[in-house]
Amino acid sequence: MVSLEFGGKIAEPSVRRIDDMKEVIYDKKWLKSAGNLDLYYMYRDLSLSRRDEEIIKKNGLRYDITIIPPLVLGVEYVKTIGHYHPQVPEAKLSYVEVYEVLNGEAHYLLQKCQNDYVRDVVLIKAERGDKVIIPPDYGHVTINPSNKELRMCNWIARNFSSIYEPIKEKGGAAYFELVTGFVKNENYGNVPELRFLGPTNFSEVGLRKNKEMYGLIREDPTLLEFLTKPQDYGRLFERVLGDE
Repeated sequence: MVSLEFGGKIAEPSVRRIDDMKEVIYDKKWLKSAGNLDLYYMYRDLSLSRRDEEIIKKNGLRYDITIIPPLVLGVEYVKTIGHYHPQVPEAKLSYVEVYEVLNGEAHYLLQKCQNDYVRDVVLIKAERGDKVIIPPDYGHVTINPSNKELRMCNWIARNFSSIYEPIKEKGGAAYFELVTGFVKNENYGNVPELRFLGPTNFSEVGLRKNKEMYGLIREDPTLLEFLTKPQDYGRLFERVLGDE
């Protein structure tokens, strides 16, 4: 258990262990003798002050930090389980999330599925200071492909639970990142070629390289409205996906 000091308070993590995600690990032979190791740590609903906490809740948001130590799961780089977001009640789109790499390096694997078919799969490589928006209707997995600790934060709408089952049922995301490269997950009916895109350091929503996005809650919380009202930000998400 790794405690985190934030805003003068000690936060205790939710811990993801091998037993929590054995369905999505590629190297089943390694898994048999791996034990129930800690893989990563999630610190949810953080704030630096009581006033910040009030503003965060008023805007329907939540700020989290995740720490992923450098590990290999047999022949695969350590990763998160992967999840989707539910739909916004008044829209035909799912909620959105935005990440910032605080330390280390991250690969964000994004996928959009329709029934058994993967319509699109994207990898966004990000380093310290980079921001990455997860657009509506995309599931996502975070991978630590380096020999350094990955520390990242995220802003997300606070009033929903992530959906893990679809990725677990398929034994993982559409691709696995092994130490030797990417391998398609054959449990999906169709997997297109992986597209590679850059991070989303978009100043129009306050996301600037090397400027910590926690400060947006003090600067102008409405800059994060795309997280809770994705139906109003279609052009932004086109830009995320390289469609503009």
